[in-house]
Amino acid sequence: MPLSIINSFASWVLKQRIHQIELFLKYPNEVQEELLHNLLVASENTVIGKKYDFASINSYQTFAERVPIASYEELQPLIERTRQGEQGVFWETPIKWFAKSSGTTNAKSKFIPVSNEALEDCHYKGSKDLLCLYLNNNEDSELFLGKSLRLGGSSQIYENNNTFFGDLSAILIENMPIWAEFSSTPSSKTSLMSEWETKIAAIINETKNENVTSFAGVPSWMLVLMNKVLENTGKQSLLELWPNLEVYFHGGVSFSPYKEQYKKILPSKDFKYYEIYNASEGFFAIQDLNNSSDLLLMLDYGIFYEFIPMETFGTPNQKVVRLADVELNKNYAIVITTNSGLWRYLIGDTVRFTSLNPYRIRVTGRTKHHINVFGEELMVENTDQAIAKACQITQTEVIDYTVAPIFMQDKEKGAHEWMIEFKKNPADVGLFQKVLDETLQTLNSDYEAKRYNNMTLNPLVINVARENLFYDWLKERDKLGGQHKIPRLSNQRDYLEQLKEM
Repeated sequence: MPLSIINSFASWVLKQRIHQIELFLKYPNEVQEELLHNLLVASENTVIGKKYDFASINSYQTFAERVPIASYEELQPLIERTRQGEQGVFWETPIKWFAKSSGTTNAKSKFIPVSNEALEDCHYKGSKDLLCLYLNNNEDSELFLGKSLRLGGSSQIYENNNTFFGDLSAILIENMPIWAEFSSTPSSKTSLMSEWETKIAAIINETKNENVTSFAGVPSWMLVLMNKVLENTGKQSLLELWPNLEVYFHGGVSFSPYKEQYKKILPSKDFKYYEIYNASEGFFAIQDLNNSSDLLLMLDYGIFYEFIPMETFGTPNQKVVRLADVELNKNYAIVITTNSGLWRYLIGDTVRFTSLNPYRIRVTGRTKHHINVFGEELMVENTDQAIAKACQITQTEVIDYTVAPIFMQDKEKGAHEWMIEFKKNPADVGLFQKVLDETLQTLNSDYEAKRYNNMTLNPLVINVARENLFYDWLKERDKLGGQHKIPRLSNQRDYLEQLKEM
């Protein structure tokens, strides 16, 4: 069958989903209420369902009053029972897959349950919807005339008590539908290689002669791969190697600090960038418009959403609201109830709503990764945008960064200390520092107030990192690969001090 017919047929099939998406766009809150009801009914006879008497819950209010907000540590005993072979603990159908995740920095691993329903109705559905929305916005796309280059984690699947665990990307590849395998590169065998540096060489060898039309992965690690591709092939641009490239699907970390670097290796005004928001716990949101940073919250993936306003988060007055009650431009911590049996689970991410009709969000950071030592409420969204602006004005590029507080001592005021690794060091670090500080003040009024006349905070301090500092730091901790991230912000100095010692 000619590739053009395959491309047309695949596009037609995927776009049939648009009608279902339009349904939850029209009735978002009703879809969410029905979903919660279905999750409760499905789990009435589980251990957790009997504990909280799911059978008698007939409203959101009763659900919220009866079932507590839970961290991973609080759910861990139930998860461990399932990992040891017991079923029906928190979800109705058997769970044999667990996504091993250490989050951004913790050495202690988390094992996130992944049910068959979540694989089909959330993770794979999200991947198909991403293509559906992209194709709906780009009628002349020839995406399926070539392949998608995927860059996932670097972990094999391991078995324990007839349950299996590994990076989410490894689990998805292991269970991948045939249609996805045919349209992807590299092979599953190469994608699942566990040694990062060997894997990168194998990916380059396997993909450089393919007709790659799209690629997908975390921006920081994908940039490492793409620069090595150019180095290996002697090309100046990825479009020289893959002339039919049309879109990069990205997620995992903010794209802002890396966008200009991608534009240099993809010098085409027609090239598209599409963002997704997914995690081990589920697939949550997708960019649904060309040239937009807003993500459409997907409401029919078996995930019921609640939100905690960050101004009350972790306080005795902590407030939890459902989707119908969120407000624009407020930072919220996300709480999810899922078709993998995570009940009112605090995922650790923060978002703000940019639209309420439809519900669109931007990811602003992590509940644990912000700085509020001095009441400045600095979020990763702020620092990513400020870094991008400082890079633009000083004509430089950043590879990675992290920020920690300098605590007040005696009569000395506090400050923020940055460790930044540049691709090429700025000609004037003082100018970069000035632009960064001033931009943060325009983006965050709390930070501006603390910086006013140096009343609480002195000007920020920048340490210029040596070459490969962050790479070496991750390698030393066996965290090289697509799903590991540098902690951007911390209320403590642990990460910064470790980096300064290397």
